[in-house]
Amino acid sequence: MIRWDAPGPYEVAFSTRAGGVSDGPFASLNLGLLTDDDAANVAENRRRLCADVGADPAPLAMNRQVHGTLVHRAERGRRAEEGDGLWTEEPGLPMLAVVADCLPVALARTSGGPPALAVLHVGRLGLIEGIIEKAVAIVGNGSAVVGPGIGPCCYEVGPEVAEPYRARFGPDIARGRTLDLWTAAERALREAGVTDVERTDLCTACNPDLFFSHRRDEGVTGRQGVIGYVA
Repeated sequence: MIRWDAPGPYEVAFSTRAGGVSDGPFASLNLGLLTDDDAANVAENRRRLCADVGADPAPLAMNRQVHGTLVHRAERGRRAEEGDGLWTEEPGLPMLAVVADCLPVALARTSGGPPALAVLHVGRLGLIEGIIEKAVAIVGNGSAVVGPGIGPCCYEVGPEVAEPYRARFGPDIARGRTLDLWTAAERALREAGVTDVERTDLCTACNPDLFFSHRRDEGVTGRQGVIGYVA
């Protein structure tokens, strides 16, 4: 687990692929149910994840992720609504977003008002279409962390992807054929008013012992994620 020392009553952690019960390409802490892994293994992995951060697994909230920009208020136990972001002010309600190259992002309210937390699945489409800005508009310009995702070392894209990103985030965001999602996410956060931004700068594709990677593993892989709750 990679923990974020969030400023406030928050518990936030990024999982790795270690410490679960799945095997084969899903070894071992696969959190993604929409894979070919056994559902009982995924349930046990999620239970272990919750136990590690001191959360009750029963009310765990998740989205059915679609690479979009919808950010929902989390509800206890709801896991099937389409969306890519969850937020809550309710203490003790754990939220999970899963990834396998996309960026897991957590955003905490630190600028006044009741504590609030958001967890986001930030994919290429959602990032440029504004999921981060939507989350900041809800939670406020507090503190954020960008977790492990595919890095500029490994994320090759075509001009149809690179050019819109250059236009939105600056010419240096894509160098040659590689795209820097880490920096794009940080810039989106800062432009939305978040001044306290941390980054892990860990590439999922470069670290097979630590992370699943959709691109590296040609789609047959598990999911790690970001889990968080208001403590």
